Amino acid sequence: MEKLPVVKVGGSVEEAVKGEYSLDVAAILKEAWQITLKSRMAINLGLLTCLIIGMVVSMLVSSQLGGIEVAIQDQQSATLLNIIVTLVVYPFIVGVEMMGIFHSVGLKTRPKLIFAFLKRGSWVAVSALLTSTLVTIGLTLFYLPGIFLAVALSLVLPLVVEKKMSPIKAISVSIQATRFQWFKIFSIYLILALAVLISALPVAAAGASELGFIAIAFFLFCLAYLAPLFYNVKGILYREIFGLQMQTSADQSSTISDTFSA
Repeated sequence: MEKLPVVKVGGSVEEAVKGEYSLDVAAILKEAWQITLKSRMAINLGLLTCLIIGMVVSMLVSSQLGGIEVAIQDQQSATLLNIIVTLVVYPFIVGVEMMGIFHSVGLKTRPKLIFAFLKRGSWVAVSALLTSTLVTIGLTLFYLPGIFLAVALSLVLPLVVEKKMSPIKAISVSIQATRFQWFKIFSIYLILALAVLISALPVAAAGASELGFIAIAFFLFCLAYLAPLFYNVKGILYREIFGLQMQTSADQSSTISDTFSA
């Protein structure tokens, strides 16, 4: 059987670690917004499923720790709960991240994609735990190291899945590559964070008044766009920095098919 031709889309790991790539903040945000208008449902449903999984795991674990209130108040129990939820949920979250990457190259996705990468789940879980630990440690050191690591490690999980790197290798490569354009990547995330903050202002202003329900509804409406926008932005960043390989259709090599080659 004849193999389908494979094309390279975006950058590459070899070029990324040398800083041989460029990012246009405005262009990335504009492209991500256009993608979001057409693809937000899949990501929202995927995130909702991940949220439900996280809530179920939290309730089951906290019940073994004396209840959710006890688990939250006790530092050791809270830490254990956070670790377990991270290990369980992130193998599904990485599917949402991959949705953004697929969207960035014109592929359509479905919510069930969050279950597609569980075979790499153990590596993803370890990577998520390592990155969250590094960021937490960095935040205790006058915040700046934590902020730097939060940005520099934001693309670790797709590297583990799409490039099949080990957690340590993915962390090393992500830091090496993102340091060249760190301020641009940070500015993109900052713009998105400010958008979420602005969307939440009516909730804080309304408080417990009669307008509270309307404010919450407005905030959730905004999140229905901002959450997919965030993951589509990450998908574009991953494409531009690290790139990926896609199999083309047999009859039209210029058209990317829905067959993913990792």
